[in-house]
Amino acid sequence: MLIDWFTVGAQVLNFVVLVWLMKRFLYQPVLDAIAAREKRIADQIADAAAKEAQAASERKAFEDRNTAFDQQRADLLGKATADAQAQGQRLADEARKAAAALAVQHQQSLATQAAQLQQLIAGRAAHEVFAVARKTLTDLANVDLEERMVEVFTRHLGELAGPAKEALGAALQQSAESALVRSHFALTADRQAAIGNAVNVAFSAEIALRFETAADTVCGIELRAGGQKMAWTIAQYLRDFEHDVAALLASAAVPVSTPKDSVVSSDGTLPAPPAVTVA
Repeated sequence: MLIDWFTVGAQVLNFVVLVWLMKRFLYQPVLDAIAAREKRIADQIADAAAKEAQAASERKAFEDRNTAFDQQRADLLGKATADAQAQGQRLADEARKAAAALAVQHQQSLATQAAQLQQLIAGRAAHEVFAVARKTLTDLANVDLEERMVEVFTRHLGELAGPAKEALGAALQQSAESALVRSHFALTADRQAAIGNAVNVAFSAEIALRFETAADTVCGIELRAGGQKMAWTIAQYLRDFEHDVAALLASAAVPVSTPKDSVVSSDGTLPAPPAVTVA
């Protein structure tokens, strides 16, 4: 069999040209398309992976924020609970203190009212007692109580001696103001003169006196000058009577006892003075 080398050569050349053409215009574009597609797919996969990583990071951050929020909420709730308990305890303590203060105030108010009532009862009773004593002395001694008290006061003024007399005398002579004589009743001019003469004789000096009445000197006379005081008073009788009134107020079952010493002596004169004080 004869081989036509020209034909073979032409076919080979045609095949080579065909291969080159296919590679140039068909195979290479297909490869480029496949490569572009693969690259696009790889880019999409990488983008998806990046987005997935970002989503995971955001999810982790969200979970962390939720955890922190839960912890913060728990802390705030615990603090609010503790504050509420502390506030409740403080309010309860303040309420107890306020109740205790009100109770003390109420007790003090009751004590004050009781003291005022006691003082009122004692004052009224004392006035009645001394009114009866004044009338009794007047009937028995044939002189009124005021005159007898002036006599007793001037007598004890003359009997005053020692440091007490020196202190009172110095106060009377050095005082820039007139000496004050206080009595529960208004002294007549004769009795004022008697007291003034007794003061001048007792201290060997001309002492200016001024007289005034005072409700607190029940059945008594006071001489005051320069912070010094001499007083004749039957305060002891008042104290005994106030003690009995206090016992009566403390227990209604306890009767008020009579004063330990009688205001009127058996001979119709005033007893020895219960108190002669110099301060």
